[in-house]
Amino acid sequence: MSYAEAAALQQELVEARRADTIPDTLLLLEHPHVITRGVKARQATANLRASADELRARGVELIDSGRGGDVTYHGPGQLVGYPILDLRPDRCDVHRYVHDLEEVVIRAARDFGIEAGRLPKFTGVWVGDRKLAAIGIRISRWITSHGFALNVSTDLSFFDLIVPCGIADKSVTSLEQLADRPITLSAAEASVVYHFTDVFAPVPTTT
Repeated sequence: MSYAEAAALQQELVEARRADTIPDTLLLLEHPHVITRGVKARQATANLRASADELRARGVELIDSGRGGDVTYHGPGQLVGYPILDLRPDRCDVHRYVHDLEEVVIRAARDFGIEAGRLPKFTGVWVGDRKLAAIGIRISRWITSHGFALNVSTDLSFFDLIVPCGIADKSVTSLEQLADRPITLSAAEASVVYHFTDVFAPVPTTT
């Protein structure tokens, strides 16, 4: 699904969730080649290494996004997750929400024999100094959108077009690169769904 289509769908679902006409929802999809700039990067071009001509030659769109964060790449072989959740009443904590998204990916990576974790002062999921998954969220009146991007079988050379997330001294990696074997997007999706459901399970109410 194109990034623009996904953004429009998210907006529809955010309004539906706010009206309580749908339950909490997780979109899992794959984008064609696109570089997105978060609200921090709108006015800056320093973290975009490629010219407009080079982006066109490689078939990469450039889009401004409504999420937080800097600049990132999405493309084939990357599992993108957009949770549309109402964090009220007991999850109204932005740091906890980001931590929980990281936890989902950390647990999913473990399913493929990869010990991933967090890096102090940086969001996302890391293996050493290599970023496995980026996180860029939007929360409007405690309804979430945007989310995470997990590199599964991604062609990592496309990240050379940018300074990923504005972090010049770190690199990126993928599940396939770390596991040194083929991993399908559907296998990664099944793992993410399982752990997302577990991490974001409703807290039981006491009577």
